[in-house]
Amino acid sequence: MCGRFSLTATPEEVQELFGLEEIEDFPPRYNIAPTQPILIIAGDRSRGEGDNRTDRRALLARWGFLPGWVKDPAEFPLLINARSETAAEKASFRAAMRHRRVLVAASGFYEWHRPPKGSKQKSVPYWIRPRAGGIVAFAGLMETYMSADGAEIDTAAILTTAANQAIAPIHDRMPVVIRPEDFSRWLDCLNQEPRHVSELMAPAPDDYFEAVRVSDLVNKVSNSGPEVQQAATDEIEPAAPPKPARKPKTADPAADQMKLF
Repeated sequence: MCGRFSLTATPEEVQELFGLEEIEDFPPRYNIAPTQPILIIAGDRSRGEGDNRTDRRALLARWGFLPGWVKDPAEFPLLINARSETAAEKASFRAAMRHRRVLVAASGFYEWHRPPKGSKQKSVPYWIRPRAGGIVAFAGLMETYMSADGAEIDTAAILTTAANQAIAPIHDRMPVVIRPEDFSRWLDCLNQEPRHVSELMAPAPDDYFEAVRVSDLVNKVSNSGPEVQQAATDEIEPAAPPKPARKPKTADPAADQMKLF
């Protein structure tokens, strides 16, 4: 699964990789969490993707998928991920798999290795990034939800698949990665049905990602700087030696009158 990820590339780098005519400026984001806006890339729904990349557009969507038939979002579970093996059959994702496949721009994602039940050990976070660097494109699904008052909001989920051998020791699931040469096929919902792109929803090659153990800073959404991606060993500092005990001073009543605490 994917519960946190990052996008620290520049807008120009995103624009070049995805073949976008234009893109709005955005800051680096190191700790993207559910319900926050995420950058997605969509193709032209009416004409299909084909080889024409100029119809691609970048937009922001709420990370938390809402099917159009939901009546009360407050009572609907937060869908940040969709299992690629069954998404085309599930009521929540069936229409989006057929008509609204998107790409989610990322620099990598975070995953936690959970200890066995009953263990007193804490979960260990890892920053998982492309070994060669650069931007990674996750397979995603989009739905524009219209509330009862007529307001519209774009929502999205990230598709996941079984973990490859490199990620499996940390977690049994990982995001689906779409390679640049497959962007057009994935985004072409007019001509490419889910069955036509099913082979794209496979685990990334074992050597594609590298995992870096990081500190617990990433656990808090409020920690949103580059320090959350620093290797845990870099943050461990030796404890300072204890200071020698000082002899208590004789209280001075006059001096105490100038203290607040």
